[in-house]
Amino acid sequence: MPIPWDLIAPVVGGLLLVYVALLVLLGAYARRHPETVSMKDALRLLPDLLRLLRRLLSDRTLAVGLRIRLALLLAYLLSPIDLVPDFVPVIGYADDVIIVALVLRSVIARAGIEALQKHWPGTPEGLLLVLRLAGMAAPR
Repeated sequence: MPIPWDLIAPVVGGLLLVYVALLVLLGAYARRHPETVSMKDALRLLPDLLRLLRRLLSDRTLAVGLRIRLALLLAYLLSPIDLVPDFVPVIGYADDVIIVALVLRSVIARAGIEALQKHWPGTPEGLLLVLRLAGMAAPR
């Protein structure tokens, strides 16, 4: 059976177009929101964030769906395959930051800020930065 290039070429072209569009959108987001989290802050937070994810995963009081999201997030962060490769300037880590923010926002919405406070291994300032990253108000 011959390869249907007349079908494959448009699909591959469409996927490349979507990929470029995502790169442009991530770059625009990173430029518009530099206050969300700096690269230096993100690198400082990474060990505490990974410990937080591990602790939340082992918390049996959290819903199974939340723990599945956390496991998928942890797998994505540890995987060498990214939506945007990390060596791409500015937006290389922006996709990781956006995905972490979205997952943490959904976890906080279901489990509450208290779950993060209970399991946070770092400093209070680090927790505030994580909450800011997730777009949540700081705890009082």
